[in-house]
Amino acid sequence: MSWTDWACLGIFILGFLLFLYGANIYNAIVGYTGVYLFTGAIIAYLVIYIYKELTKTPPPTAQKP
Repeated sequence: MSWTDWACLGIFILGFLLFLYGANIYNAIVGYTGVYLFTGAIIAYLVIYIYKELTKTPPPTAQKP
């Protein structure tokens, strides 16, 4: 896994934990921060993945002699 995968996964987990913590202590700011981090990590991962797939160059074809 690349560093962007690890970063998105870490932010995803942090957002989920902040959401659970904010819901448990009834703090809307912490809860919504967790929701935004949670969804932001998913969107960022999808954007990076789609960008990599679109800019991928095809492998050179072997020429027959």
